Amino acid sequence: MKTLPLALALPLILGGCIRFGAEAPPSLLTLTSEAPIAVGETASSATAKSISIGAINVPQELAVARVPVRSNETNIAYLKDAHWVEAPSRLFGRLLSDTVSARTGRVVLGLRQSLSDPGARLGGDLRAFGIDAQTNEAVVTFDATLVRDRAADASGARAPQTFEKRRFEVRVPVAAIDAASAGIALNRAANQVAVQVSDWVGR
Repeated sequence: MKTLPLALALPLILGGCIRFGAEAPPSLLTLTSEAPIAVGETASSATAKSISIGAINVPQELAVARVPVRSNETNIAYLKDAHWVEAPSRLFGRLLSDTVSARTGRVVLGLRQSLSDPGARLGGDLRAFGIDAQTNEAVVTFDATLVRDRAADASGARAPQTFEKRRFEVRVPVAAIDAASAGIALNRAANQVAVQVSDWVGR
């Protein structure tokens, strides 16, 4: 009887019980802005107001690339086969940046760029970004915080900073509680929230 060398036998034995890395999901979800920035268009803070958009804070349920489903006030589960391509806070922050830029004409700056620019500052908490199973709706709730541009008086002194805070929420019906339907409805709701925030920020 022939026997395999140990170096060849071990991979055959272990191959059926060891898996390297998580199994890839069948598809990934993302957000697409309904107000895209025009290709080739140059925006300058010399001729337009600027605004910096900070990191979007999220609760623990949104700190993963999954879609939460609320069955009641205290029970949360994650939707099967629904995976975001990256963290929801980053996807929403990028969509918000594109929408604010396209709708207001403002120059959207990164955090490092904003250190030398006295423009407005926008941030906030993404409180809900998932499915409400009780109403069959996609829900996006964003608590936005805004520091508006500080006007200078005749002496050049700038007015004190003032903070504004407003809650934005949009609910969009879902055809079914599955990955495809959730992705479409959440994208639509996120875009509507971004439009409302942009109109609040103004030009």
